[in-house]
Amino acid sequence: MLLLLPCLAQAQADVPAGARAAALGNASVTLPDLWALNNNVAGIASLEKAQVGAYAENRFGIRAFSTMTLQAVYPTAKYGNYGVSMSRFGDELFSQQHVGVGVGHKLGQFSLGVKADLWQVAAEGFGSRKAVAFSVGGQAEIVPGFFFGAYAYNVNQAKLAAFDDERLPTIMKAGLGYRPYQKLLLLAETEKHIDFPANFKAGIEYQLLQEKVALRSGFSTLTNRATFGIGFKARQLIADYAFGSTTLLGVSHHLSLSYTFQK
Repeated sequence: MLLLLPCLAQAQADVPAGARAAALGNASVTLPDLWALNNNVAGIASLEKAQVGAYAENRFGIRAFSTMTLQAVYPTAKYGNYGVSMSRFGDELFSQQHVGVGVGHKLGQFSLGVKADLWQVAAEGFGSRKAVAFSVGGQAEIVPGFFFGAYAYNVNQAKLAAFDDERLPTIMKAGLGYRPYQKLLLLAETEKHIDFPANFKAGIEYQLLQEKVALRSGFSTLTNRATFGIGFKARQLIADYAFGSTTLLGVSHHLSLSYTFQK
């Protein structure tokens, strides 16, 4: 268990949040929404109203592989946008929790953000370990309808355990988004974990019914995982659902709800 604990933590740290991102193959580095607080903190700089949201994920129908996430973002007129995130993965035998605080600021067509996450990993009978990871991100609309995003997670290479110099993963992402017209969004992204091969991700989103319904699909090369999803918007409430499958492990389900407060 002591040997597996750091590996399990690395498998879970920096998991993108939100069913919209999940449906798009987690090609989310260019998306400016509430879930950017976990996917690329620079994206919260574009929010003009306060938002809160909850996200639930279950992998392969196994209770121990479930994640719950809560997030909130509060924008200010002059001093940037601020966000708080919390999540829990696992069960009573093994669990991983995090609390994070992020800030995003918009400068013209550019958005910049920084975030700090406190992680706690616990295994029954072996206590718990803590580490703080710092992350930075940026987004920009290069020309109308063409977007760029980059994100570096755990730039400080936070140490999780002294044994074998185990650390939280350091991950870098960069991607492009293209909106050829208002209803269609195309996404492509490359992600590199410093210890593993690069992962290419792509997604597509199409808006229906006066942008009240969205259909989505995505793909990830490293896991050979195809994903599909749908989103609904009713005034201030947004509901998203996604499911994905791998050839060997089975199906994962993702559900997120978010609410936008009126000014």
